[in-house]
Amino acid sequence: MGAYFSPQEARDTDLLDELGRLADTAGADVVGRAEQLRRAPDPAYCIGKGKVAELAEQIRALDADVVIFDVELTPSQIRNLETALDTKVVDRTELILDIFARHARTSAAQLQVELAQLEYTYPRLRHMWRHLEKIEGGIGTRGPGERQIESDRRLVRRRIDTLKERIREIEKRRAEEVRCRTDVTTLALVGYTNAGKSSLMNVLTNANVKVEDALFVTLDTRTRRWDLGGGRHALLSDTVGFIRKLPHGLISSFYATLEEVRQADLLLHVIDVSSPFAREQADTVARVLEEIGCKDSPRIHVLNKCDLLRDESIAPLFRRGNDEAVLVSAKTGLRLDALREKVMDFMDQSVTKARVTFGVANGKLHAYLVTHARVLEKNYDDSTATFEVLMRPAELETVRRLGGAVVGRKDPSAAGE
Repeated sequence: MGAYFSPQEARDTDLLDELGRLADTAGADVVGRAEQLRRAPDPAYCIGKGKVAELAEQIRALDADVVIFDVELTPSQIRNLETALDTKVVDRTELILDIFARHARTSAAQLQVELAQLEYTYPRLRHMWRHLEKIEGGIGTRGPGERQIESDRRLVRRRIDTLKERIREIEKRRAEEVRCRTDVTTLALVGYTNAGKSSLMNVLTNANVKVEDALFVTLDTRTRRWDLGGGRHALLSDTVGFIRKLPHGLISSFYATLEEVRQADLLLHVIDVSSPFAREQADTVARVLEEIGCKDSPRIHVLNKCDLLRDESIAPLFRRGNDEAVLVSAKTGLRLDALREKVMDFMDQSVTKARVTFGVANGKLHAYLVTHARVLEKNYDDSTATFEVLMRPAELETVRRLGGAVVGRKDPSAAGE
């Protein structure tokens, strides 16, 4: 059931198609759909009373056993609708939480989903026990309904506090892990759910990331090494997909998972350019990125599934400011070289040209330079090697620790350069 309170929103996108995909991902068989455009939601039912009666007839005719609303309902609206429709009612937030719970595999993801579920449930506990609230106890006591509510609230509140503490520990650990990667360029794949991030991850890094034509298959961040050629590489992370009206509790709960995004040197914003709603989906991702503090993070718009396009002139529509855009196809491998070149161009803009001198017997430093630097020139004599390289400042610090003497135009120790 779609209830739209913005005419612009209803005109721009067929929102029920996405709700149907969410329902399918959750394991439901969609047997019918209905929609209503209103200026404001009805306080009692969200939709109008006439629409409630119409919906009840449709449910009986189709023998449906659950109704899913494409909005977040209040506890009283859910209760009123279930009474009037004589069937289970689920809102968009509860549906997404159920999908996340199904796909959570690691302990970290399970903790984050459980926290989001409890924070969604907590304000609704009062209405779960309303049938007991009018039962009164003896003098000086309160009804068993009220006592049960308070007991449940204490249990849920205690569990929420425990989960938040455990997730904070995960956040600290992951933040430290990410900060330790200062000697390598880090990239994060972001995008609307099912835009093809995992497929792109697989083809670029030979990773074995699960790929399905379904929403929210990837909940846990995976990081793999991407060999760019010429001895250069970067770390590429695949992250959870975004979606419009993503429950705020999920964004808050998944801060630990999104640490890779916040700390990445460059974001690869993957967009399903074959979708008629590509622009709206890209805007949704941009809003979520702003919410988690990545508004100004450098990014490349990766316009995926270009093999399904008839007209490629759409690419310029996704260029904003200094952001780049490149058409690719993860499925066919089309134009992945162009993406690789844009990533290397970004890396070149953030490196320092330097001269590194070290003893020829220092095999560890030699191996590090071959692996991490773009070597422009090599010179050897009896006991000394001199490399002209392009490297990131943090990598040059590692070179010093490994025994190399560094001289470069942007290097603070390069007096007179």
